[in-house]
Amino acid sequence: MSGRIPVRCPVCRREHLYAPHVYPCACGTPVSPPVVRGADPLPITHVTWDDDWVTVRCESCGRLDQWPQPELGCDCGTALHIPVHPAASGPAPGHAPLPLHIPLPPTAPAPRPAFHPVTIRTARDAVQAAALYLRWLGYKDIRRAEQRSGSGVGLSAPGLRAQVEPTTRAMGAREVECVWLAALNESSVPVCFSLAGYTDDARTRADGLAIPLFVLDLTGTPQPVNSPADELISTGA
Repeated sequence: MSGRIPVRCPVCRREHLYAPHVYPCACGTPVSPPVVRGADPLPITHVTWDDDWVTVRCESCGRLDQWPQPELGCDCGTALHIPVHPAASGPAPGHAPLPLHIPLPPTAPAPRPAFHPVTIRTARDAVQAAALYLRWLGYKDIRRAEQRSGSGVGLSAPGLRAQVEPTTRAMGAREVECVWLAALNESSVPVCFSLAGYTDDARTRADGLAIPLFVLDLTGTPQPVNSPADELISTGA
């Protein structure tokens, strides 16, 4: 879907023009959540991880993927969910089912489309940017991890344990060690993301433990800050 649609805040009645974000399908086709034109947006009063994602079908290949739930912040301070048409099961209309597996030559790397970031305006955006980047690297079924401390936000997936520090505080060595220990207990790869970077001790400790460190810039694109992060980008999940 392209172009902007009118959205009226049900609280203050202000009208906005909203343009859905566009994301890259694995086949390379740009897709965006099919927002319901003319439907009233819903004020966000309680946030859960499942509410942050919607299932979207690629009209080109029929693939189903999960992308961030369309949201809009009104000038009155109300955060709004933009309603989305539910994705139907089965192949997309006019498309034959895709084969479950297309073998590649043994030496050919798996194709990876360009990463499309989401602009970071809030701490929640920073966590979503990290989750999207991990999905782009190849990790599936990313969820909030159980937090044993009050610092940052944990993310987990099969074979992965990540920590995101979405505030203006640099991540310290203790947080780096905690995510390493959590990953060690789960036989997973530890990864760290921070909006404000890392202390010198944290970087030294991460290098010693081979933990990939990324800094989130405001465009939503994680930048590698050590060699393990460069290696993770090269190999993927």
